Amino acid sequence: MEQSNVKITIKLKELLNQRGITQQEFAEMSGLRTATISEIANNQRTSINKKHLETIIQTLDLSSMDELLSIEKSK
Repeated sequence: MEQSNVKITIKLKELLNQRGITQQEFAEMSGLRTATISEIANNQRTSINKKHLETIIQTLDLSSMDELLSIEKSK
């Protein structure tokens, strides 16, 4: 069976841009460190703390993970 590669992208940067919120402002709103927000927004993390995801979802009042994550599969 051929295995496909999966790429998960966190769309935080796009969400912040759509809402006119800077990473610094979001850090203040969410209580997360600016460096943490930057790393997540720029998809530089290989793992993300569940609590961070919950904080982002709550702060941005998201109703679905689809709003925050996208999944690409390639063969």
